[in-house]
Amino acid sequence: MRDLHVPWWLAGATVAIAITLSFKGAYAASLMNLVAIAALIAASMRFVLLIGELSFATSAFVGLGAYGAGIATALFDWPFPVALILGPLAVIVVSALFGYVTLRIKGPYFMLIGFAFTEAVRISFTKVNAIGGVTGLPGIFPPQFLDSWMPTFVALVVIGLLFGLYAVEKSDFGKTLVAIRDNEDIARTVGVDVLAFKVACFVIASFCAGVAGSLQAFVNNVISPSDFGFLVASFALAYVKIGGESSIFGAITGAIFLSLLGSYALGFGAGEHFIYGGAMVLAMLLMPKGFIGLFATLRARYSRPAKATPLAAKPVAAQ
Repeated sequence: MRDLHVPWWLAGATVAIAITLSFKGAYAASLMNLVAIAALIAASMRFVLLIGELSFATSAFVGLGAYGAGIATALFDWPFPVALILGPLAVIVVSALFGYVTLRIKGPYFMLIGFAFTEAVRISFTKVNAIGGVTGLPGIFPPQFLDSWMPTFVALVVIGLLFGLYAVEKSDFGKTLVAIRDNEDIARTVGVDVLAFKVACFVIASFCAGVAGSLQAFVNNVISPSDFGFLVASFALAYVKIGGESSIFGAITGAIFLSLLGSYALGFGAGEHFIYGGAMVLAMLLMPKGFIGLFATLRARYSRPAKATPLAAKPVAAQ
C-alpha cells in the first residue's frame, strides 16, 4: 500500500470533493464535470500507452458508453445504476473482440485501424433513427436527487477509476505491460502471453473510456454522433503529452490545464483557437516531457545536496 501513496490520493480526493461542494453555480458545475471526464479519458488513453500503442478507438468507446446510458435512460427508462453501467459493460465485450483482432499488429497500423473504427462507429450512430440519427438523443437525465450533487458524484467515480488505473499500473500486471512495451519478444520468451496481456490492458482502458462517456451523457443530458469523433482522442492525446506521459498524474494535470484554458479561451471568440493552439505549441516546446517532466527537473535541481566545501589548509607553523 505504501507504493500506492494512498495518503496523497486521499488528500487529492478531499480537495477535489471540497471544490465540488464549494461551487454550486451551473457554469462551475459544468466546468468541473468537463475537467473530471477529460481526466478519465486522458488516463484511459495513457493506460494503453503502457503497451506502447496509441489508441484512437478511445473516441468510439466513449461514444458507446454514452449511447448505452442514453438508450437505457431515454428509450427504456431503466434505473440510473443500470443505465450508468450498461454502456461500459458493452464496451468490455466490443473492446475485447476489437483488441483480440487488432493487437496482433502495432504502431501506426494499429492507430489507423482505431481511427477507422471510431469513424465507423460514429457514422453508425447517424444511421439509426431510433437513437436520433444525426440530430442526437435527448432526455438523458440523472435522478432528481443528484441534480445538485452531480459534480461530486462524477468526481467520486472518476477518482475511484483513476486510483484503480494507478494501482493496476503499479502491480505486477502493470510491470508486465511495461516489459511488453520495452521488448515483447523477451517477454514472450519467459512465458508471457503477450496478446492476452495486451487485450486485458486494452479492455481495462476502454472500460474507463466507456464510463467517461456514460457520465458525459448524464451531465450533458443530450448526445449526438458529432460528440464522439476522432477529436475526442486527439484532445486526450494532447492532455497526456502536455501533462507528461510518464505518470498518470501527467494525464490528470494536462486535462485540468487544457480544459480550464479551453473554457477561458471561449471568451475570445474567433481567437479561441489561436490561444488554445498557441498554448499547446509553447508547452510542447518549453516542456517536451510535460508538466511532470518539468516538476521532476525542478525537484532534482533544488533537492540536490550542497557540495561540501574543502577545509582551508592550515598555515604551517614557522620552524
